[in-house]
Amino acid sequence: MTIRVAIADDQALVRMGLRVLVEAEDDLEAAGEAADGREAVELVRREHPDVVLMDVRMPVMDGIAALREIAADDRLASTRVVVLTTFELDEYVFDALRAGASGFLIKDSEPAELLRAIRLAASGESLLSPSVTRRVISSFVSRAPGGEGAARPALTELTEREREVLALVGEGLSNAEIAERLFVSPATARTHVSRAMVKLRARDRAQLVVIAYRAGLVR
Repeated sequence: MTIRVAIADDQALVRMGLRVLVEAEDDLEAAGEAADGREAVELVRREHPDVVLMDVRMPVMDGIAALREIAADDRLASTRVVVLTTFELDEYVFDALRAGASGFLIKDSEPAELLRAIRLAASGESLLSPSVTRRVISSFVSRAPGGEGAARPALTELTEREREVLALVGEGLSNAEIAERLFVSPATARTHVSRAMVKLRARDRAQLVVIAYRAGLVR
């Protein structure tokens, strides 16, 4: 199966570099480019790509606003957005995760890491580097809407094992890593993650990370 990737960045050279990287892979295909957030939303609605590489700072409409429009459109529920950011401690990263991003990458990441992010997002997982994710979310969770001072997410519907799995998702572990940690099969780990998403009404795995932090399951 070919993964169709849309690229949204206001810098032509960055778009070209990402396109070249994508098109060099047998299982990836460029689904178009956008130079601002409004163009990105229109592109996604027109092409229905599997994955969008979305820059944060763009003219007309920024990447977070574009992400919110995409996430709010039920017709685009199968499209996953990976946010690209220049700085590891960019405050927009937490907003992106809350808005429905499937993960984020620092722009100077290795090409192999970017390709891995695309494939993980397309498969329903997230690229949430534990070291970066923990630092970013712990820095901003108390200041973001719904952070400290707001009611913590209700986890009463979760089983004890699902709470345990949620905590591991919050640490940035993949299904395979969760399976290894809990001595269960990857299919069983995937089932627990899926059930937690349904019960907590999380759009995707990245939102489970936010919930895990807000619930105090990850420190």
